[in-house]
Amino acid sequence: MNANIQQRAPRNRTIHFSEIEKETYKSRLLTLSGESSVDEIVNKTIHQDMMSALDFFPRNFVDLLFIDPPYNLSKTFNSNTFREMGTAEYAQWVDSWLTKLIPALKQTASLYICGDWRSSGALQQIIEKYFKVQNRITWERDKGRGAKSNWKNNSEDIWFCTVSDDYYFNVEAVKLKRKVIAPYTKENGKPKDWEKTENGDYRLTHPSNIWTDLTVPFWSMPENTEHPTQKPEKLVAKIILASSREGDIIFDPFLGAGTTSVVAKKLGRRFVGIEVDELYGCLAEKRLLMAEKDKTIQGYSDGLFWERNSLNFQNTKNGRRNNPEGFSLSEK
Repeated sequence: MNANIQQRAPRNRTIHFSEIEKETYKSRLLTLSGESSVDEIVNKTIHQDMMSALDFFPRNFVDLLFIDPPYNLSKTFNSNTFREMGTAEYAQWVDSWLTKLIPALKQTASLYICGDWRSSGALQQIIEKYFKVQNRITWERDKGRGAKSNWKNNSEDIWFCTVSDDYYFNVEAVKLKRKVIAPYTKENGKPKDWEKTENGDYRLTHPSNIWTDLTVPFWSMPENTEHPTQKPEKLVAKIILASSREGDIIFDPFLGAGTTSVVAKKLGRRFVGIEVDELYGCLAEKRLLMAEKDKTIQGYSDGLFWERNSLNFQNTKNGRRNNPEGFSLSEK
């Protein structure tokens, strides 16, 4: 990995580590071999096959479950490869591990599970067996390959479910600040439902189940890793802020490079993550250490989510201006 670091372009901020660093991060990974308490696993990255780790989990301790499983297509995740299945077989696979997650959930817990158009139908079929489906979120991916004989695929789904009708949802924590395209004023000339600022006209809007304000991590963003299906920190932040309180426990059984744990830490929540691949587990641990010094989330500032590519200039300690999406003006 040293060679990769040396060859990177100056503005490439993708997270890497040396082999020497890797040993430090490996030592922080946890493997379960017996029944474990909440205190033993909280704020930990568990490096283990999920099915075996869950055998040792405590019961009824998770407030929010975020699941980003392999979608139903063939894809390689470093040392592991997932093979596309028939729809019925994929549904059975989801059922096999989802049932093992249920005992860990509180009766007031919420669940969000990610999928694409190939897997979403199978996911709905299984989650309706065990949970109350509250909504389906569709979010726009801002990148993707075009197709000559089909529509370009640039959206994914997130199913929002709850264990019961008694669940937490904080709509005020996830309002979106949007640019006002056609400002409307009252008779006295004052703005109606929007505000005028030095950097433009904005209004706060209630969050819907269509998300168009996300940026998939790429090479110049400080949260970027080499994980092939990394979710934006901003996406996970929306879910955590809406469906958990400070101090709650967030659990991700397909942790990947650690985004869920990192965002939970930045937002004052506790976390548990399971990741079978050692490299990704080490990346999660490095990012968790980085989060102790930098708690910023691109696209989220001043307690608000900002529309993608909108400018929210603020003075920083070094006097330079900053915007929540993390782009330079030339990238806009």
